[in-house]
Amino acid sequence: MDAFTALADPVRRELLRQLAAGPARVVDMASAHPISRPAISKHLRALGSAGLVVADDVGRERHYRLDRAGIAPVTALLAELAPAPPIGERALDGLELEVRRAGRDRQAAEGARHTDDTTRTTEETA
Repeated sequence: MDAFTALADPVRRELLRQLAAGPARVVDMASAHPISRPAISKHLRALGSAGLVVADDVGRERHYRLDRAGIAPVTALLAELAPAPPIGERALDGLELEVRRAGRDRQAAEGARHTDDTTRTTEETA
């Protein structure tokens, strides 16, 4: 089973949401669903065959955890389908540079005006 087929089922998507918060036992996950533990186990096996979860044996229990590498094909497809930003990143970098330059120029001009005002005040009092 591939990741897309596994994600088509709403129960499996909810199990993945639960596992995104951290590893869990079948018993813990089953308590949050109106279906039996064997049904939850079957869904977890399907998610495992799709590479989305990994089962670790801890004593006599199985703890399932999310395998984030398994969602790479889904993430890649979504990134491919996402619209390109209306303004490219290079243009934004250039805009940031200009804003910083303008700020420095304004500060320099204000500093020069302050110096001129101080000089005039000193000349007027002398």
